[in-house]
Amino acid sequence: MSEATIPHAGSLPARLVRLYGGLALYGAGIGLQIRSGLGNGPWDVFHQGAALRTGLTVGTMIIIVGALVMLFWIPLRQRPGFGTISNVIFVGVFADLALHLVPASGHLAVSWLYVALAVTSIALATVLYIGAGMGAGPRDGVMTGLMRLGLSVRLSRFLIEITVLAAGWLLGGTVGLGTLAFALAIGPLTQLFTRWFPLD
Repeated sequence: MSEATIPHAGSLPARLVRLYGGLALYGAGIGLQIRSGLGNGPWDVFHQGAALRTGLTVGTMIIIVGALVMLFWIPLRQRPGFGTISNVIFVGVFADLALHLVPASGHLAVSWLYVALAVTSIALATVLYIGAGMGAGPRDGVMTGLMRLGLSVRLSRFLIEITVLAAGWLLGGTVGLGTLAFALAIGPLTQLFTRWFPLD
C-alpha cells in the first residue's frame, strides 16, 4: 500500500477505527471484569446491580443508564457528539457479547488474569475513543460538566464514582478486590497509553 492510500491519523476513517475499536475494547473489558467475579469498576457495579434487580442484561442497563445520564448534560450545558451516541449504544452491545463469549472463571489465577486484561482493555479503550475526537462518553460528560462548574477533576470523578459504587452495591452489584485493583490501576494505565496514542 502506498503512503498516499494510508489513512491519516486525523482522517475520518482513522478516527472511526479509533472510536469503534475503543468502544469494542471497552465492552470487552467490562465483560472480563464481571466474569472475574472479583469485583467490578464503580459504574459496572451499578450496571450489574440494576440488571439483577430488573432482569435485563448488563449491556442493556449500560445503554439505558447512558441515555439517562445524558439528561444531566442539559443543565451542565454539555453537547453530545457522534461518538457520544455511539458510546451509549455500542459499549453495552459489546459488553453483552463479551459476557456471552467469555466463560466464568473457575480458578483464582484466571480471575486475576481477567481483571488484568479488563483494566488494560478499558484504559486503552478510553484513550482510543476519546482520541477519536468525536465526543465524550455520557459518563465522562457529567464529569467535564462538573469541572466547568469549578470542581476539580479528582473531586468530580470521586463524587460520581463513589455515588454509583454505593448505589450499585446496595442493588447487589459485585464489589471486591477487583474493584480496588480497577480504581488503583485505571489512571496510571490510561496515562501510559497516551504515550502511544496521544490525545491531540
